[in-house]
Amino acid sequence: MLLGDGSPTRHLRLLTGHEVQVQLIAMEPEFKPDQDAPKEVNELTPPLLRRQVWLNCGSRTLAWAESWWNCKEAEQNLKNLNEPIWRSLTQGRSELFREVDGLSLVNADWLESGFSRQGPFWSRHYRFFRQARELTVIREVFSPELETWLGPTPRKEPNFDCENS
Repeated sequence: MLLGDGSPTRHLRLLTGHEVQVQLIAMEPEFKPDQDAPKEVNELTPPLLRRQVWLNCGSRTLAWAESWWNCKEAEQNLKNLNEPIWRSLTQGRSELFREVDGLSLVNADWLESGFSRQGPFWSRHYRFFRQARELTVIREVFSPELETWLGPTPRKEPNFDCENS
């Protein structure tokens, strides 16, 4: 789920057997990205729009996501705000390229409340490109409830020290 370049909403549907319901939390102009925003957001052409959603499968909340867009790109690409971004972007079978830029563990009371689980939570952020141009930056945070289908995962920062392995 963290490193895959497929659609996480499609993966959630396949894992759970339920369609993904998008619960829009907010969609508003972002004049100056928050200091916690991925640095890749600064590569998007302003003015920017920030969208935040919960992703639910049946009665389970399995992910929280936010995305940053150039306002005109958002207007062109986000026709139905209640459907997953992947579905909107691939209508007409247009080519997309996804590049995962970072993984992290995050803690936040509001995520614990939304997932009804204790953190930390695995997160990733990535960019979509179309015709060699950045289209959007997306950050996703996953509920530990996914371990029901994927098995347990350690919640500690990965050690990539190859010399001492």
